[in-house]
Amino acid sequence: MTEESKDLHSIQNLKGVGPKGASSLNNLGIFTIPDAAFHLPFRYEDRSFITPISEANYQNTVLIEGEIMKSTVVFRGRRMLFSEIYDGTGKLTMRMFNFAMAQHKALEEGKMIRCFGAITPGPNGKQMIHPQYQVFEKNEAIEIEKNLTPIYPTTSGLQQNKLKKIIESSLEFCEKNNLLQEESKNQNYSEFGNLLKTLQFLHKPPVETNLTDLIEGRHPAQKNLIKEELIAHMLCAGILKNELEGRTGPLMTNESTDEKDFLSSLPFNLTDAQLRVWEEIKDDLVAKTPMRRLLQGDVGSGKTLVGALAALHAKSNGWQTAFLCPTEILAEQHFSSFKGWFQSIGVHAQLLTGSTKAKDRKTLIKDLAEGKIDILIGTHAIFQLGVEFKNLGLTVIDEQHRFGVHQRFSMLEKGGLENQSPHQLIMTATPIPRTLAMTVYGSLETSVIDELPPGRNPVKTSSRPDSFREKVIKRVEEVCLTGQRAYWVCTLIEDSDELEAQSAEELYKEISTSLPRLKVGLVHGRLKKEKKDTVIEQFRNGDLQLLVCTTVIEVGVDVPEATLMIIENPERLGLSQLHQLRGRVGRKANTDSNCLLLYKEPLSLLAEERIKTMEATNDGFQIAEKDLELRGAGDIYGIRQSGLMDLKIANPIRDSELLEDAQKDALEMGKNEIEFAKIIVDRWIGNRIDYSDS
Repeated sequence: MTEESKDLHSIQNLKGVGPKGASSLNNLGIFTIPDAAFHLPFRYEDRSFITPISEANYQNTVLIEGEIMKSTVVFRGRRMLFSEIYDGTGKLTMRMFNFAMAQHKALEEGKMIRCFGAITPGPNGKQMIHPQYQVFEKNEAIEIEKNLTPIYPTTSGLQQNKLKKIIESSLEFCEKNNLLQEESKNQNYSEFGNLLKTLQFLHKPPVETNLTDLIEGRHPAQKNLIKEELIAHMLCAGILKNELEGRTGPLMTNESTDEKDFLSSLPFNLTDAQLRVWEEIKDDLVAKTPMRRLLQGDVGSGKTLVGALAALHAKSNGWQTAFLCPTEILAEQHFSSFKGWFQSIGVHAQLLTGSTKAKDRKTLIKDLAEGKIDILIGTHAIFQLGVEFKNLGLTVIDEQHRFGVHQRFSMLEKGGLENQSPHQLIMTATPIPRTLAMTVYGSLETSVIDELPPGRNPVKTSSRPDSFREKVIKRVEEVCLTGQRAYWVCTLIEDSDELEAQSAEELYKEISTSLPRLKVGLVHGRLKKEKKDTVIEQFRNGDLQLLVCTTVIEVGVDVPEATLMIIENPERLGLSQLHQLRGRVGRKANTDSNCLLLYKEPLSLLAEERIKTMEATNDGFQIAEKDLELRGAGDIYGIRQSGLMDLKIANPIRDSELLEDAQKDALEMGKNEIEFAKIIVDRWIGNRIDYSDS
């Protein structure tokens, strides 16, 4: 897609999408209208018929409709909302633990409600816990879905219904403007037919479509899309390889004079794995071709320090480094570390994020272009126009919550020389199988840090149902009164960041009231940056003993004195995210740390398997393999969310039988169908790559 068509097809050109909505959509990788069409459901629900309450069986997920007889807030250890529903055949209780007062007010007696959720046994008979629901007046006619209902991956500030309308509008726009409808004249590629028709089907499958096939990614429409996407990435990797073969890497043959002094200044020795990996990277940096290396290492294994050594080596050879981080918290933490490490040896590091003030940004950009900054640490702000390096020689990308393929490629263009590309080191805390790495990242060399620093004790993980809540609260108090610090992570089943923030605030009030002897802080995604930074700093300094927070602390909060973490609703998180959260504790040498998973009953079999895995191992490699295995059942978005993939529907683990055919088609298409190959890469990845050498 050209820059001109990108502007023409910007997501903000859809009715009802303003700057705030566009920002939330950008978090999902949706920048253009076709991007929204590619944002596929991660599961489907059958809401095409209403089940009488009397016929709704336990453990079945059903749609029920009835009158709200009463709605009451009760306190049984914690606040709960009970709504009694009657449909003429029987009664059902809707039960909510995390709710806002606005929800309570909306559930008025006498109004009608339609709920979709699992039927479970409760104290008063049948109940639904946190179902999806719709409240309406008695005389209001509400249509029943005629298709399977798509459930989309979403983000803070973007509720399911709003996202659904945006996607429907994007499909209408693409049809009207003849987008995503190109077809190959070559009969060999007839399976890659009208892409838009396939997307329309997957966004609104008829009720009679096999739901199991859809959920497991086995429907023929999905198979066609999966194969085409794999081909697009293989073509893209081939094009990039061809482009790089004609380029040189920045010369870094001089041995760093500061490396020995830097290493001796550290209060610890590098592990054997860090030293081995650093030698592999150094060999790349002194070669004539640009380094393309993937550095894998578990949480706390010391990847950042290895990246810092590479940046120091680049500086000693007269080159600048861009160190890219996925969050401002992590960027600020790295900047603080780099200043502590390098200031005394004359290495100038600077920080650039979206929060950098305009005046400071102007000075920074000028210094960067003049070569006065050796290492620029930052977030996506580094990709902005106008951010130019004098002599960029190395990019280090912290891949914990992956940057897109476009952004990785765009960093190759910031080096300033036509036939030269900066060296590139991509770091990830999630181990990636070779087939997956080949598909997603192209031809990368791989290094693995497979040991933790000495003295790091494994985090002991256990789980308890929410009925143990009062005992857990008491235990947290005991731990904090001994001088240790703790996290209490609040997650919410709702799609709204506002409700999540309110839920965290209510938990904060509950904990603060229950534990008056503790100093408790609160951090969530809707807090202003200054307030968030202040609270985290207070927790780091020991002015706060307990931090109630959302998953905003998943990456980048480093408080070695925190030795206990409570995670609420762990059943709704993937293994990789649970492991990342757990990585916030256990960071102090020779100190025991604990993580407690406080779950709601009943657990699904999948959630039970995840919790058992967390209890059984701290090994990130084992957890990653198990996560991919469990998600292979169809949770494509979960794999993307875990930071592994830049893919929309394909899952190379689940779809491994398609990889060989896709590779053959990609090779053939790259030789004989150049124009259609360009179309495929453009619509799946985007046309940021020069095809002239392919």
